[in-house]
Amino acid sequence: MSQGSSVEVENPQGNLVQYQRRREFPVDNKKYCYTLRTQERRRYLVRATFLYGSLKDEETYPKFQLYLDATQWSTVTIFDASRTYVNEMIIRAPSDSIDVCLCCATTGFPFISTVELRPLNLSMYATDFEDSFFLEVAARVNFGALTKDVLRYPDDPYDRFWDSDLDKRQNYLVGVAPGTERIQTSRNVETKFKEFPPVKVMQTAVVGTKERISYRLNLEGFPGNARAYAYFAEIEDLGPNETRKFKLEEPYIPDYSNAVVNIAENANGSYTLYEPSYMNVSLEFVLSFAFVKTPDSTRGPLLNAMEICKYVKIAAKTERQDLAVVNAFRFMSAESESSNEGDPCVPTHWDWVNCSSTVPLRITKMWNPLNVLYSDLSGKDVKGAIPSEINNLDSLTELWLDGNSITGPLPDMSNLINLKILHLENNRLTGFLPSYLGSLPSLQELYEDNPSLHKGTQSKNHVKLLVGTSVGVLVLVSVLFLGSLLLFRNIRKKASHGKGDEKGDSMRVSTKPSTPYSISRGGLLMDEGIACYFTLSELEEATNNFSRKIGKGSFGSVYYGKMKDGKEVAVKIMADSSSHGDQQFMTEKRLDWLARLRVAEDAAKAEEDLTHISSVARGTVGYLDPEYYASQQLTEKSDVYSFGVVLLELISGRKAVSKEDYGAELNIVHWARSLIRKGDVISIIDPFIAGNVKTESIWRIAEVAIQCVEQHGVSRPRMQEIILAIQDAIKIERGTEGNEKLSSGSWKAQSSRKTLLTSFLEIESPDLSNGCLVPSAR
Repeated sequence: MSQGSSVEVENPQGNLVQYQRRREFPVDNKKYCYTLRTQERRRYLVRATFLYGSLKDEETYPKFQLYLDATQWSTVTIFDASRTYVNEMIIRAPSDSIDVCLCCATTGFPFISTVELRPLNLSMYATDFEDSFFLEVAARVNFGALTKDVLRYPDDPYDRFWDSDLDKRQNYLVGVAPGTERIQTSRNVETKFKEFPPVKVMQTAVVGTKERISYRLNLEGFPGNARAYAYFAEIEDLGPNETRKFKLEEPYIPDYSNAVVNIAENANGSYTLYEPSYMNVSLEFVLSFAFVKTPDSTRGPLLNAMEICKYVKIAAKTERQDLAVVNAFRFMSAESESSNEGDPCVPTHWDWVNCSSTVPLRITKMWNPLNVLYSDLSGKDVKGAIPSEINNLDSLTELWLDGNSITGPLPDMSNLINLKILHLENNRLTGFLPSYLGSLPSLQELYEDNPSLHKGTQSKNHVKLLVGTSVGVLVLVSVLFLGSLLLFRNIRKKASHGKGDEKGDSMRVSTKPSTPYSISRGGLLMDEGIACYFTLSELEEATNNFSRKIGKGSFGSVYYGKMKDGKEVAVKIMADSSSHGDQQFMTEKRLDWLARLRVAEDAAKAEEDLTHISSVARGTVGYLDPEYYASQQLTEKSDVYSFGVVLLELISGRKAVSKEDYGAELNIVHWARSLIRKGDVISIIDPFIAGNVKTESIWRIAEVAIQCVEQHGVSRPRMQEIILAIQDAIKIERGTEGNEKLSSGSWKAQSSRKTLLTSFLEIESPDLSNGCLVPSAR
């Protein structure tokens, strides 16, 4: 960070080096950003901390805004000089970098003590909404803690801050129920799955010796919708006739309060993590909760730890194609590179960029872009060639590049249909002034004075463009322009003669001296080597309904055809009766990951339509629902189990049952489950697709597959949810996943899911704003 100044902290907290100094920034209309490199679609913990220290004479406590990319993260308000304020956000990285920015101070100076980026295990903190929402950590509490100190690395390999329940501060863990006691164990607790809470956190807990435990605390930034996690582990040795069962009492919500927690049973043993989570819960600023033992329980409730994260809507950044261009210009100027950071448009725009305030109609359904409308780089000592990507800035209205050291020819800017003003003068541009500038519909002013930039013609079709300042010259230019435009249109009509009356026909001509093969389709000349798709009707027309056979092979016949442009072609048709002809057309019989996903999607859709219940088992070994052996009844959830096995086969390329592959475990379910719960999905990926697949898409399928093969049918998802997961994985693999909203069709199939689990209900909510509670036993 080259901006701001390093300031010594008066009376720093403890002896921690990172809090000895703070970096302070000016109060102006700029933002000051730290750019952190990330792996796209990887989950991270982002943390910013603030310790101001004692006030000096006439100083006031700072209040300013904290942003993550374009998303407002928090209003940082300092009112305690000795307190370290911590802001944490859990994100799935939207690109290969993120920006943590400070700006907009209302009192004092923006400052920061530390900014940290911690990669998380691929299975941690997954939500159904991570394309549209970040998770801001509101509370992370270690109950039964041994000291007041925050627990972090190395006790937590992911360096999360676990606040001690012994920490005494205003409105933090008050209203403690009488009889609440602290317990601990030195025995190891198995925690290596789901959110991987640290062992040291799970080795302590609070218990209610008088039938209940209760707490109250304030949640900064609430009311709002949250993802909540509860962490339980039975760390006391219960007698043969002892049980620990309890329910959530407050807030009283039937879906939650009717569910009974039996830690040892839910976790399949003592000293093992049991982690129910609430996918979407509406919480107030003041959170009050209580766990109360059931009448048939001999022991009171127990709680090891909890986390509450608020959903924060991800704000739209500047559109990527625009961002690439302005960053290219920024790096061409030493002045601009050092003084402009973060997103060029939000929360405050760069001093040489203006941005639109509305969403362009052409892409409102896919994105909320903030396109660059105006760019002033006059006299910024910009050096180098104008980047070719500038042609993507189709919302640009003004471009000022005068008075720099720009070299080389002008790139293609024919897509800048909204450009009104273009300043190119006083640079070192070379070559010819492009003819298309005369066809830009909005261009009103062009200043192009460069000694080596010629106005001469490059081809017979060149349109002369003269720009002046006097009214007389403008009239002359208008006449010349209209005349040359008519000439240009006449030439184009001749060039496109014989192509029919298609509207909007345009032509792109290859610059190669010789083009062995070209096809004119839709007005475009396509060079050799570019694959083209033809409709059946086009082929029927070219071959006169396959009337002239010119050959016959072992897998079908060959027909003569002639395309509209006169090019002669040979069309091969595979014979239906050929038993091996399909293989003749194939170069590789093994399916890549995307092809497997498509097969899975089609199969899931077909399975969804086959709603039936049968009492006759005709399943193959390895695919049969374990519940069938007890009930002798097959249900829709039996089909889900079988489909989960198929998904695991698609990921691994292995058989459902194999002693050679799985040893004593025999089947793919036990083998895959043990690895996935440890966060190790890499070990189950088919070597054929490894290295050529996005790990996040594998995780998406692995997660739903493990849900499908849950021991109890009520814990398994519905087929529609599986379809949505597969479609999500396809989007991830294609790299086209958009910013999905929580109120659209992806919720329609999920809204009906109301299945009682042995621990908590798993209910999907129509959206994040309706206040419904959505726990999930992930």
